[in-house]
This record gives sequence, structure tokens and C-alpha cells, in this order.
Amino acid sequence: MITETGKVVALKGDRAWVQTIRNSACQSCSARSGCGQRALASVSGGRANQILVANTVDARVGDEVVIGVDEQSVLTASLAVYGLPLVLMVLGSIGAYRWLGATDLVAISGALAGLAAGFVAVRHWQSGSGDRFEPRLVRVNRIATVNCL
Repeated sequence: MITETGKVVALKGDRAWVQTIRNSACQSCSARSGCGQRALASVSGGRANQILVANTVDARVGDEVVIGVDEQSVLTASLAVYGLPLVLMVLGSIGAYRWLGATDLVAISGALAGLAAGFVAVRHWQSGSGDRFEPRLVRVNRIATVNCL
């Protein structure tokens, strides 16, 4: 499970708004010059991100919580979002070139149609998958208080 620590900033019914601050470890990483995460972190500038998740651990406003996403879900979603449109784009280009005419314009049109079909297919698949790909609250990090005399 991929986890991130955040703070509950608001409650909305049975759901909680969790705010996380993107902290980049790029300065100490040996692969920082060729990493895409560094580019994303520099764009966001360490800004706060908020996400609405189901409040399954009875978190309250101000609680520090851990949210998580299953690795298999991330891998499956990544393959679907990037792979399916790309494969359909290539197949659309090849199919259009072969069956509709051997010109570049036909191949480009087929590629664009395949890419659009891939995006539509991923959107349709995602809407029927329920909350499988949504992050969820894993636990509340409560700090124990010590009474001093």
C-alpha cells in the first residue's frame, strides 16, 4: 500500500477532507537529474493538496491521518490510462492506413480516432469500477498525552 500522511481539515457527512503537503525528497536522491517526480514537485512547489475520502476510522477535524492506495490499483489504473489509448491509437493508425487509403492524412485521422476511443473506453471503465481506485483512510495517528504534576 502506498501511504501518505495528512491532516483532516473538514468533515462532510461520512467523508473527510484530508490535506497533504507534497514533500519532495529530490535533494537527497541520486537519480534526481532524470526523474519525472522532480519535475512534478517543482511545478507544485510543495503546495497543499486536499482530497475527499470516506471517513472509515472515525477521524475528527485536526487529526493526523494516514491515507493509502493499493499498489495493484495504481498499477492497473496507470496501465489503463496510458496503455489503452496508446494501443488504440497505433491500431487506429494502422487500420485506417491499411483499409481506408494509404495516405498520411488517413493514418493521422485513424490515430486520433483511436486515441479518442481509448480515452472514452478508459472513462467508461473507470466509471463502472466503483471506489476501487479511491484512496482510503488507513489509520489515525493520535498523539498520547502525558499528565505531569
